[in-house]
Amino acid sequence: MTEFAHRPVLLEPTVESLVEVDYGKRSVFSDDLSVEQARRASGVYVDATFGRGGHSRALLSRLNADARLVVFDKDPQAIEVARELARTDRRVTVIHEAFGDMREALLSLGIGAIDGVMLDLGVSSPQIDDAGRGFSFMRDGPLDMRMDTTRGETAAQWLAQAGIEEMREVIVRYGEERFAFQIAKAIDARRAERPINTTLELAELVSSVVRTREKGQHPATRTFQALRIYLNRELEELESALQAALDLLKTGGRMAVISFHSLEDRVVKQFITAASKPEAAYARLPLRESEMPQPVLLALARVLPTDSEISDNTRSRSAVLRVAERTATALGTQGAAAYSPAPKRVAKHGKKGAH
Repeated sequence: MTEFAHRPVLLEPTVESLVEVDYGKRSVFSDDLSVEQARRASGVYVDATFGRGGHSRALLSRLNADARLVVFDKDPQAIEVARELARTDRRVTVIHEAFGDMREALLSLGIGAIDGVMLDLGVSSPQIDDAGRGFSFMRDGPLDMRMDTTRGETAAQWLAQAGIEEMREVIVRYGEERFAFQIAKAIDARRAERPINTTLELAELVSSVVRTREKGQHPATRTFQALRIYLNRELEELESALQAALDLLKTGGRMAVISFHSLEDRVVKQFITAASKPEAAYARLPLRESEMPQPVLLALARVLPTDSEISDNTRSRSAVLRVAERTATALGTQGAAAYSPAPKRVAKHGKKGAH
């Protein structure tokens, strides 16, 4: 397996947010800070997006020998790296599943509560750099884009059969691309002549119809992002993972989520806001303060990369880390689902009905 370099983003603040009792300068749940600090160092943690393990290794360096770390990833190459780590560190358990399945997977291991969870969303540097994965419009390779190459539909397969309206809606919703209709029509016209099988074929086709250029951004950026998010069900899985994290976190446990574009960050921000300020939804109702719902999360921090980190790693420039802490308030009858809207999937439209 060819190994591609990976540089973790917002590494120190992510790990510190999980293990440091006074992170965010909030009061701690224990009268004895040292006791609480020791408890955290022996806790149960989840890295829901292992990648090449940068965040996991940094977290493990801060944990005691009796701590536990469960790592998830869909990518078979990432799982190979994770299993190698697990062979040398008995604290690590590896799960080859999407992070949207976190709750069920942890329960199957007998884990019903955790002290912290971190998610580093989006595509990793090795996935971008490996032309064979089909994520990059700068390198020619098969048009794949699957996080898990062992299952699911490739981008090429989807583009071969999706209707124009379905393609337009995907590119608009997940790429926020204003030329989505023109792109969908161009794809439909091209595939009538020959299949679109490679990344550069698609990138060049999209570039030919995107009439304006955003500074510092390739014309195909939004389209590639849209296809990747849709095919891998990234936003739906993110909603599921946030709900699972809220269900599983102990009082004082924390979630740390790194996002790289506005769609992801919006989902995370809205979830944390709804869970930390539930009274906002009832502001217009004639309720006494004692009748208002209490927060189940405390929003601790929003962290951006420093100028130094951006200079060292340009891929970090759009990263945003959001950190929240579980309160002692019990979840209501709806559970964690009360704090996130049900994700809407793009409806399928047949190829023939698209013309």
